[in-house]
Amino acid sequence: MLESPGQIWETRLFPENSGRIIMSGLDFTEDQVQRYSRHILLAEVGVDGQERLLHSSVLVIGAGGLGSAALLYLAASGVGHIGVADRDSVELSNLQRQVLYTTQDVGRRKAPAARRALRSLNPDCRVDAYSGRLSAAKLRALMCGYDAVLDCSDNFPTRFLVSDCAYFERKPLVTAAVVRFEGQLMAVLPGDGNPCYRCFVPEPPPSAMASCQSAGVLGAVPGVLGTLQAVETIKLILGKGDTMGQRLLLYDALHGSFRTVTRRRNPRCPLCGSEPTITKVIEYEDECCPGGECCCDEA
Repeated sequence: MLESPGQIWETRLFPENSGRIIMSGLDFTEDQVQRYSRHILLAEVGVDGQERLLHSSVLVIGAGGLGSAALLYLAASGVGHIGVADRDSVELSNLQRQVLYTTQDVGRRKAPAARRALRSLNPDCRVDAYSGRLSAAKLRALMCGYDAVLDCSDNFPTRFLVSDCAYFERKPLVTAAVVRFEGQLMAVLPGDGNPCYRCFVPEPPPSAMASCQSAGVLGAVPGVLGTLQAVETIKLILGKGDTMGQRLLLYDALHGSFRTVTRRRNPRCPLCGSEPTITKVIEYEDECCPGGECCCDEA
């Protein structure tokens, strides 16, 4: 729970307008009321929703192009506790799309650099940085301390490790992927009837598949998908809107198009099917490696 130095019983927002927002007995400072004023004006968020965001926690695996956008908007929105897991260091080639970093960050570890940037953006956020290697057991233990998980990694071994761990820990997962001018996003939610990640991709595809490193990516495309990951996560925290739990969102930047595809649970899925053959997390070759490196087990 976040500590607040004072309690506001009545606050006027936007004195140039006639509207008033009354907060009764809630621990918001004057700075917080101003910072989150546009959220508070939304009937779907309001005071209660903002308080829920401030008391929520999100673990983000991968602090690259997707993670940069997602992390910035989660912190700006007032998510109270954010975990950042990435073992990589900032490279000059990252700056074309990884907007969380500056030229001065080149050579620095991403997770601590991300923590500094997010704390500078919003001191309300507690940010924990993980820069070491995460085994399946350590990742599962880490997930226990968070309400939701974002997979912002860039390789299939990591995606399967994260999705399997989230499945066994029953944590909501929002995952996205990008390459060239295209991206996709979906949520994997606990509960009977919801398809898991392996219902969509049963096994890791061949390593020869195109990646951003080999095929390139338009710099703004990870920003679009990472921002949408933040939107979907905030919706899950607030309990508002329609989730992507049974849908896949496809984005094509060249054609300027979005479309959604229905996802259904596969009764023969090796993980969540009626006769599952996967009963524990599988650590594939390269294990957990967002950004091309393993994520972390220490701050």
